[in-house]
Amino acid sequence: MSTSSTAMSEADIPWYKTLNRKQWYILLATNLGWLFDGFENYALILTAGAALRELLDPSQHAQLPYYIGAIIGINLLGWGIGGMIGGILADYVGRKRMMVLAILAYSIVTGLSAFAFSWWSFAILRFLVGIAVGSEWATGSSMMAELWPDKARGKGAGLMQCGLGIGFFIASLVWLLLAPVGPDAWRYMYLIGVLPALLTLWIRQAVPESEIWEMAKAKRAEAQKRKLGGETLSDSDAQIAKFTLVDLFTDPVTRRWSVIVFLMSLTTTIGFWSISTWVPPFVGSIAGGNGLQAAQWASYAGMAYTAGSITGYIAFGFLADALGRKPVTMAFFLLAWILTPVLFFSTKELHWLLVLAFVNAIFSNGQYSWMPVWLPELFPTRMRATALAFAFNAPRFIAFLGPFLAGNLILAFGGFGMAAMVLSSIYIVGLAAAPFLPETKGKPLPD
Repeated sequence: MSTSSTAMSEADIPWYKTLNRKQWYILLATNLGWLFDGFENYALILTAGAALRELLDPSQHAQLPYYIGAIIGINLLGWGIGGMIGGILADYVGRKRMMVLAILAYSIVTGLSAFAFSWWSFAILRFLVGIAVGSEWATGSSMMAELWPDKARGKGAGLMQCGLGIGFFIASLVWLLLAPVGPDAWRYMYLIGVLPALLTLWIRQAVPESEIWEMAKAKRAEAQKRKLGGETLSDSDAQIAKFTLVDLFTDPVTRRWSVIVFLMSLTTTIGFWSISTWVPPFVGSIAGGNGLQAAQWASYAGMAYTAGSITGYIAFGFLADALGRKPVTMAFFLLAWILTPVLFFSTKELHWLLVLAFVNAIFSNGQYSWMPVWLPELFPTRMRATALAFAFNAPRFIAFLGPFLAGNLILAFGGFGMAAMVLSSIYIVGLAAAPFLPETKGKPLPD
């Protein structure tokens, strides 16, 4: 058979038939890990109001949007800290081990959140949950990128990322069923969050460690051993021996990419936590004003929004493999910016709001997939998890202020719409930064 015929026959094979069992297992593990992360974080969004009505003094209920924003911001700050630590550790102790530790940690602390007895105890526990949850994403994204083939990597990343939306959807559905139970319903939501701990038993048995990471680890150990022995290292070996976070900013190329992806990640993060998280309470408030059950319609909005998110996460990966990382990312930023005022200002008819929430989420939340799709292709293996952790989590040290600001803007403007409009201007930053990254579609991961 000729070379051209072989190439043609390989190109004709559907992408999913080129994957082996280990690659499907790592997709399932990372998807489930991110699913439980999604459940946990959206459970907070859905239950924060109910929890704080019980934990705050009645005299403070008028300031409820501020306290909800504060809790979400505290959770986000913990996520940033945990994500940075977890990503660095994943480059040193292994992808698989770090994933198991992260899932165990957030399962335990989530369960403890059900026993909060005051505003401060709730805030501290949510901070610890954020630390644990933040440790998981960079690890899973690195594993997916390192174990999946070049031509299907975008699809795999999108399918992994959709676990977040599935977790959101399940949280909305569970809350719809639990909310009528009574004032302790929010505590039951957090007790359910203990279940992910069972996933770690399967991960330890079925999921392999990344061979690419193991080779990078061996190279690092060898370089560090020679350095300690007094040997003068070559420039490349000296880079390998450096602490990964230092290495990320001493190399001029990775430093440049880090600054650009920080700005893009800041766009996505602020857009989500400052705008998207307020969609369920926005719809719920309109329903309440019409004499309907606010919690019920907030759950409907959550389910519609997360269904759109799942669609967006998956669609992004497939589109990025077909059209390229850069144009698809920029299109999602632009459409999220355009659709924000459409959602908040075009109608107050509840059924149309659910449709608009679905469409808006495709782009506002679906854009998150640019990170697991594009980021691993920009950084070498020795620092990949550290770089992903920095890009994904460092913006949270700024973005955690977004929910505080959003809560105050909602109070100042007397509603959700104008607050969302002010904060949606952040999408301009992403649109300006994205053109400066290289296109990496179909290319192998950098060594």
